[in-house]
Amino acid sequence: MATTTHDTTWSPDSWRSKPIVQDVTYEDQEHADRVVNKLNRLPPMVSTTEIEKLREQLKQVALGNSFLLQGGDCAELFDYCSQDPIEAKLKVLLQMSLVLTWGARTSVVRIARMAGQYAKPRSKPTEIYEGQEILSFRGDNVNGFDPKDRKADPDRLLGAYFHSAATLNYVRTLLDSGFADLHSPSNWNLSHVRSDAVRGEYQSIVTQLTDALDFMGTVGADTSNATANNALTSVDFFVSHEALLLEYEASLTRHLTSPSTRSKKWYNTGAHFLWIGDRTRQPDGAHIEYIRGIENPVGLKVGPTTEPDKLVEILNRVNPNKEIGKVTLITRFGADKVEKHLPQHIEAVRNAGHIPVWVCDPMHGNTKNASGGVKTRHFVDIIQELSQTFRVHKQCGSKLNGVHFELTGDSVTECVGGSMDLTDEDLSTNYQTYCDPRLNYEQSLDVAFLIAKYYQNERNNKDFPSL
Repeated sequence: MATTTHDTTWSPDSWRSKPIVQDVTYEDQEHADRVVNKLNRLPPMVSTTEIEKLREQLKQVALGNSFLLQGGDCAELFDYCSQDPIEAKLKVLLQMSLVLTWGARTSVVRIARMAGQYAKPRSKPTEIYEGQEILSFRGDNVNGFDPKDRKADPDRLLGAYFHSAATLNYVRTLLDSGFADLHSPSNWNLSHVRSDAVRGEYQSIVTQLTDALDFMGTVGADTSNATANNALTSVDFFVSHEALLLEYEASLTRHLTSPSTRSKKWYNTGAHFLWIGDRTRQPDGAHIEYIRGIENPVGLKVGPTTEPDKLVEILNRVNPNKEIGKVTLITRFGADKVEKHLPQHIEAVRNAGHIPVWVCDPMHGNTKNASGGVKTRHFVDIIQELSQTFRVHKQCGSKLNGVHFELTGDSVTECVGGSMDLTDEDLSTNYQTYCDPRLNYEQSLDVAFLIAKYYQNERNNKDFPSL
């Protein structure tokens, strides 16, 4: 694979010389320093081989030969490090990727927002609670959701490491134990689908999928060679989180030997993939300075406030050698802003000679308040942004390479709509998120079925179908 050339001014701590936003201040800095020293000595959670494998796979995604599915919680809680939530999240991502593989007739790269997504940027450092100004909840690796537990506690960084490691360990155990075996797919229960017509379409896809797997078994295509059998019984599964707390990220950044070039490079060993959010992507800021030096594939959130020339400036800084697929651009405009902003970004990036992975995040630009002030997202807005993004890429001679969702494998009631026909009144039934509203298990499958239908229509009609 291509190698990233770093200038000699970069180190895992060179970000400290840059302006930083969303920083955390600890009352006892000596305590925080002791925690970081401990993190420096803890073993890596992911390997250089896994990181480089993902980079190779994302290169194929950027070239249009594969599709990226990225999804998981808005903000993980330490409590989610438990058997049932991990299994539920893994199950929904595997089922979605199976539907997408069948629909798009292409391999799917799976990256979970999991095993490390414990920090959240906030628009304001404080909030008003019962008439008092208190610190905002910044995620389980900073402070507690309980209003009495809002002081930043450096020991929570150690909690983030050990909960991430335990989550990753169980995910690997599940995958090694045949959890992803396509010969015994989980029961596809479509009883939640209210519309008979929609349920019929979904059932048609499931039937065709099942028939294809049965046919391969009948003719021995799944047992005739080890490669085919392995593709049906196991999957590559990668984890990601937002690179927000730079002390934590730097402490897990190690100078290790590259398995492909045998030279020493810097890898973040806390996740396979890291991204920079909308609030921390200042070209001269600390977060961009940090991610430009690591070998991991990285993502950049791109919103309505992203100026095309600034985006190119960031890309040139983060990926000066223009390595294909090294950077994933995650667009999140809002359903009504895609046509205004996306063409400019596509053109600017193309003219600058970069070939990124283009991904649509139809969640973050479509948050609304329901009656009573509860945050929600409307399924129709999510699908509209996704549909517009597919169409604009096609009109611009580009290609949408993947999708990025905040989702859970549980039957929560946080987003309105979908095949369950959830309404504002249903939100209180099982509203669990401590941050942003997520698609539930059923709505997540809805999205996968709709994307599969889009690709199916595209193959059959040769023109642009509507989601």
